[in-house]
Amino acid sequence: MRVFLAVIFLALLGYGLSFVLFVVNLPVAPAIAPKADGIVALTGGDERLDTAVALLERGVAKRLLVSGVAAETTKETVGKMSEGGPRFACCADIGYAAEDTHGNAEEAASWTREHHFVSLVIVTSRYHMPRTMKEFSALLPDVTLIAYPVEQSRVALDSWWMHPKTAQLLHREYVKYLASLLTTRLAQ
Repeated sequence: MRVFLAVIFLALLGYGLSFVLFVVNLPVAPAIAPKADGIVALTGGDERLDTAVALLERGVAKRLLVSGVAAETTKETVGKMSEGGPRFACCADIGYAAEDTHGNAEEAASWTREHHFVSLVIVTSRYHMPRTMKEFSALLPDVTLIAYPVEQSRVALDSWWMHPKTAQLLHREYVKYLASLLTTRLAQ
């Protein structure tokens, strides 16, 4: 019985430590925005969209895909929400097919092949970036993917352990990340 309890304890300790390492190692945005062929923004927060549109307007990439937009939302509405300028009007595409991160990756893979792009800047939340990069790299192995994570004002990453809702969000994302690791490995 002691051996069983010791194994359970060590497994829980290992899981807890790996979760903390996941949170501590969440990526941050690069100091200088890298150039790429395209930008893909995953919906799910104003900061994601605003950041992606700002990158497009600064000339970081030729085109922008906003992936996972609700069916009733028009390009004009997205442009107004993000204060998109002239580059948004000409060079932004709205994707309606994705309902989850894997769907975002599928939608982006199709868009990337359609435009013959070889490099993408991926814009999503810091806590969402590890899983996003895993899903995208599985479907776009020959494309250079550049993570551009954004801070979300409602998520207190610097003191996550003091905020139960943030800790729950991060734990849910960690579980999804582990599942993504497993499914992308099995698919290879």
